[in-house]
Amino acid sequence: MNKPIRFSGPASMKRRLLHEEVAEHLRRMITEETLPEGSRVDEIELCSLLDISRTPLREALKVLQSEGLIIIEPHRGSRVATVTTAELIELVEVLSGLERQAAEMTATRISEEDLALLEQLQLEMEVHYNAGRPQEYFDLNQRIHQWVIDLCGNRELQQLHGRLSGKTRRGRYLTTLSHAHWDQSVLEHRALLEALRARDSLLAGRILFEHVCKTGDAIKEIQKIENSNR
Repeated sequence: MNKPIRFSGPASMKRRLLHEEVAEHLRRMITEETLPEGSRVDEIELCSLLDISRTPLREALKVLQSEGLIIIEPHRGSRVATVTTAELIELVEVLSGLERQAAEMTATRISEEDLALLEQLQLEMEVHYNAGRPQEYFDLNQRIHQWVIDLCGNRELQQLHGRLSGKTRRGRYLTTLSHAHWDQSVLEHRALLEALRARDSLLAGRILFEHVCKTGDAIKEIQKIENSNR
């Protein structure tokens, strides 16, 4: 059961931060298919469920629209965007190149403080891996990917990645539920951390590129299994 979102703090910050928290809550609902692809967004029901007004909800929906997760139709409301497997694979192909470039730049720019924070995220992610908690693992996995993007220092790359990556969230989550891919992912993230620690830009880029490409391969395998079961 989704719990109401609670926030305490200055009113000016509440307007800014609450819709971001709502947006993250909706991302998770879309990822877990509590809000399935193609479904209409019932604003009244969501406001009641999350214990919020329509203002932060609509601000959150606009954020998700910019990420390609939500389609807002004038006079008809909002619905969850549908992404085909073919579109998803193409997006992953583009993201693999973007994340490779970001990793190469991050390796040359990462500070000791940022490296320590990244190491902490890795440790936390592995705790969830060892405990068999895929949703928590996935959340931290995505934070690490985003951390690399944030640290690369290239705003154009960051903006392009932000516009494309939201659409792949559901597909990436599905691959997390595959234990074989999950096991491999942990090892690849460890290798990425070591490459960043060594400031080896080419190695870091190659590791992340291949890691994201394997996500695309895993999506193809999941689609094959789904088609064979129909």
